[in-house]
Amino acid sequence: MKIKNNKIILWTLFSVLAFSGIFAFNTKNDKLFALAKNIDIFATMVRELDSYYVDEIDPDELVTVGINAMLEELDPYTEYVPEEESEDFRMLTTGEYGGIGALIGNRGSGNIIIMPYTGFPAQSGGLKIADQILKIDSIDVSEKATGEVSDLLKGPANTPVKLKVKRNTDTLDFELVRRKISLKNVPFYGKLDQKTGYIKLGDFTKNASNEVRKALIDLKNQGSEQLVLDLRDNPGGLLGEAVEIVNLFIPKGKEVVKTIGKLENVNYTYKTSKSPVDKDIPLVVLINERSASAAEIVAGALQDYDRAVLIGRKSFGKGLVQTTVPLTYNAQMKVTTAKYYIPSGRCIQAIDYAQSRENGAITSVPDSLRKEFKTKNGRIVLDGAGIEPDQMVETESYAPISYSLVARSHVFDFATEYFYQHDSIGDPSTFEITDEEYRDFVAFLDGKEYDYTTYLEKSVEDMRETAKNSPLYEEIKAQIEELEKKVNHSKEQDLITYQKEIKKIISEEIVSRYYFQEGMIEASLEEDKDLLKAIEILAEPKKLDLILSASAK
Repeated sequence: MKIKNNKIILWTLFSVLAFSGIFAFNTKNDKLFALAKNIDIFATMVRELDSYYVDEIDPDELVTVGINAMLEELDPYTEYVPEEESEDFRMLTTGEYGGIGALIGNRGSGNIIIMPYTGFPAQSGGLKIADQILKIDSIDVSEKATGEVSDLLKGPANTPVKLKVKRNTDTLDFELVRRKISLKNVPFYGKLDQKTGYIKLGDFTKNASNEVRKALIDLKNQGSEQLVLDLRDNPGGLLGEAVEIVNLFIPKGKEVVKTIGKLENVNYTYKTSKSPVDKDIPLVVLINERSASAAEIVAGALQDYDRAVLIGRKSFGKGLVQTTVPLTYNAQMKVTTAKYYIPSGRCIQAIDYAQSRENGAITSVPDSLRKEFKTKNGRIVLDGAGIEPDQMVETESYAPISYSLVARSHVFDFATEYFYQHDSIGDPSTFEITDEEYRDFVAFLDGKEYDYTTYLEKSVEDMRETAKNSPLYEEIKAQIEELEKKVNHSKEQDLITYQKEIKKIISEEIVSRYYFQEGMIEASLEEDKDLLKAIEILAEPKKLDLILSASAK
């Protein structure tokens, strides 16, 4: 009976949309008439499907599929959010939810605790990384998908939740009380040396600017005279927080970003509204190909005002602004309403989605159509393809054996064993496993599968497949086989060749067991190429000034 009532509501909704609302406008307007006509056709088609289709249909599911397929024709950022997903959507935009404060995931043997966040119920209640979740309250979750387990762990703040977990060979019970979880935008900050402060900004949810402000003031109080702001891998978020963060470093009344769209009410110029915390501190900003949206606003605005030197790799290139629009029945739509333009006047959107719809393929702005703009000091910057750093540092790539060891969870499992055999370790910034412990890791791998194909092997394999179609294949077959013998890797030799790299990966994973997310970030900064370049430039004030001057181009 409930399904039938839902259908009646659905048909009524379509009728209201198609006749009462849309046709109230002047049908002489071709666009409005086409919209009304097609909504009517869609409503009629779903109604007839429900009547004639051989099996029962779920109208909610069918219409949701139709909506999502329609939005896929626009851009990846315009999304439909049904009522049942509104809580997850709110968490993404605010960084807040009710739960135990832990990242969970599947490592093949079931859902486990990947990272308990410091100070929240999971960590303070005694849960450890690698604990396998067996039951939540009375529900067996050993076979459930990660998303279902995550939903069961969430709930209103101050409500109890019981967990049964497997830890090594033991089965343990925990009773936790859910809390309002507010994820940190600044998971770590500290001093790199006597003069240099470092702030890792991972997100732009609510309070991001306050967290950066507090970190900056604290670092200055500790004696920091120069700063590195790390925006690498930051996907962006709230535009207002980006404006406030820029305001920490540039004077009041300066334009940070301008949004321009089809509707007048989305056209707005955002300016700094406060006195800065420090408008003179030497500043380096780290970016990479996963720095997007609000992260690009911060990096781009500071570059346009010649306030910071940007180091790393070209950013993602998301210059589109989304607005959340409420729909009926508590649904929502996140819709792209404008493009943003940073102080030099450039838009950094890398993909032309309108052109992509016409071509049927992703279309980037070609270099020939990128326009030149100038920073405050007259340096030339380009639009249309993200933010380009002032100093490029090539991305660090890992050996195939390292990827294999991580992907197959061998590093994760060894770190877990290590944790239960050692009560403590040294400082996270300097900790590294010994050569003897590395030999223990090699012994740990005995009998475990971690084979892989190297880039060179793949190239030779592709060459063989191509050569098979050639009439000369039989003549060159022996040469290809000889080449294959030469390039075939030895896992044992690779464990020696890439020992330094693998030791670093293992050490960082071990650090996470003792010092959680904060320690893992701190450990990863050792030998960080982007960071080493930043420190090098900050050590030479004249070089920094030269980079920020027009004469450097």
